[in-house]
Amino acid sequence: MIFFRKKETIIRRASHPYNGSFLQPLAVAIVSAILVALILIMGFLDIRRSETNLVGFMEDQALATISVLQRLTEDNLKSIVAMTGKMPTQAKTASQEEADYSKKLVIEAITALGQKIDEQWKKKLINNVYLHKFAVDHNFWYMAVLNREGNAVYQSSPLKTSMLDENDLSANGRKATTIELLEKIRIKQGIGFVALRRKDGSGTVVINLDKEGLKYWSMKVAVGRAINKMGEGHGIVYMQIFNDQEKQLGDIGKLPEGLSDKDFNHQRILKGTTRIVSRKVDVQGNNILDMAAPFTLDKKVAGLVRIGLERGSMDKIIAENRRNIFIFMLLVVVIALLSMWLLYHDQNRHLAGIIDMERRLEKAERLSSLGRLAAGVAHEIRNPLNAISMATQRLKMDFVPADQSKVDEFQKLSGVIRDEIKRLNGIIEEFLTFSKSRRLQFSDFSVAKVLQKIVSLIQEEASARGITIKTEWRLQPAIIPMDVNKLQQAFLNLIKNALESISAEGTITITVDKEGGNYIMASISDTGCGMTAEEIEKIFSPEYTTKEKGVGLGIPLANEIIRGHGGEIRVISHKGNGTTFEVVLPRERLSEKSSS
Repeated sequence: MIFFRKKETIIRRASHPYNGSFLQPLAVAIVSAILVALILIMGFLDIRRSETNLVGFMEDQALATISVLQRLTEDNLKSIVAMTGKMPTQAKTASQEEADYSKKLVIEAITALGQKIDEQWKKKLINNVYLHKFAVDHNFWYMAVLNREGNAVYQSSPLKTSMLDENDLSANGRKATTIELLEKIRIKQGIGFVALRRKDGSGTVVINLDKEGLKYWSMKVAVGRAINKMGEGHGIVYMQIFNDQEKQLGDIGKLPEGLSDKDFNHQRILKGTTRIVSRKVDVQGNNILDMAAPFTLDKKVAGLVRIGLERGSMDKIIAENRRNIFIFMLLVVVIALLSMWLLYHDQNRHLAGIIDMERRLEKAERLSSLGRLAAGVAHEIRNPLNAISMATQRLKMDFVPADQSKVDEFQKLSGVIRDEIKRLNGIIEEFLTFSKSRRLQFSDFSVAKVLQKIVSLIQEEASARGITIKTEWRLQPAIIPMDVNKLQQAFLNLIKNALESISAEGTITITVDKEGGNYIMASISDTGCGMTAEEIEKIFSPEYTTKEKGVGLGIPLANEIIRGHGGEIRVISHKGNGTTFEVVLPRERLSEKSSS
């Protein structure tokens, strides 16, 4: 019953590591997956942050360009609207000359448009509708082409004579001409005009500007001069400047096909609540960062600027950062997975060590139980066996049957009883020896002499069974510290096991040789039946035996004694090809060696 309970304990303990090893990979996998997911998320966030920073840098670059444009435009506007005053005899200052020059530019720009109208008139492409559209597009209050007498032939809209008095509509008793009416409107309402007369006097082109028109053209000229001073380049693909009426004041480059003036919400930008709006576009093979920002003059939003910058360098930096981040992420993931694998491997190694320690502890518990059992068996059984043995001997001597036919049977039964008592005594002796195997008394002695003594004891039995024993003492005298009686018992058990493994004739070879510098090796080889790998794993267990009679303590007892000497037993065997036990023993006691 004791052995069965121990087996149940072993099975129950072995089941716990199995459950742990089943759940452990899942836990490590979950931790690894979470860690990898966090690394990936951080990597993607880093990529987004890097891209946002680069876009922000380009937006700042665009705002800096717009700021320069605004400053130059403000300077130009101040020159245009500056009053020069009357200076009949005095020399003009530099700022006054700049103002005259700026106003001259406004007049020249309007004059250029008047010349264009004159050319179209010559080609007979002018009509009222054409002039109306032209005036609206260019913020002109009134446009007209006049004949030689100064009357309108075509005009953008009917002249607003309601702005004049009744007597202003006539001159020298006749109806006033268009050019005369325009002059009176200029004097009374302050709406000036530019008139371009042909050299032959055959016609005149008239363009009128009210205050809004003058403001528009002043800004347009100021912006044009600012653009000329800035020049092109700076990575600018295009730039458009619009006023608060969404009319274009100037531009650099050409807006690529596929883009429209209405791609951005102009009203939202004109409110001044948005610092800058940007988007990435790819048109006509160009990678552009398309942006729009308010155009501010004198700290007021006067329009908006749309600017496109090449983002080739930005895309290269983003691509390089993305590649570097992906490489870094990959390395971190690999390191994380490797760390998780090493952790899992290390945990498994420690788990295996714990399992092995548990097995050793269980084995030690079994051995301790066997020792206690041996003492109990010896105490409880040995005395009754002695009494039975003496009673059997007396029966055999004093109570022989008178009937001669029953004498042989009586002797046979008596012998069986005597042999079985002898066998029980042998089992008790094995238990007693096993329980006392750890108490060793060391002295220096020759391993070869111990083995030679054992050979002398079993030589007769081996010869009777047709078994030859060969000895090879390659190392003499092979003296080591040992408990002579215990070590002799260990070698005897191993040699007996070799004898019992040979069913017919065979050979046992016993050798003593050195093993390295500090060990000797005693080898016991037989030509017996051999063992399988599974049997080799079990032979050191006290619960395992291949004998029909016996308890299987011989080899476990030998192993305990050898280990008590600081040595080990190695087993080399193949089924049907014999077995070799190699006993490796130190030449010095381990405690003495460590203390020295």
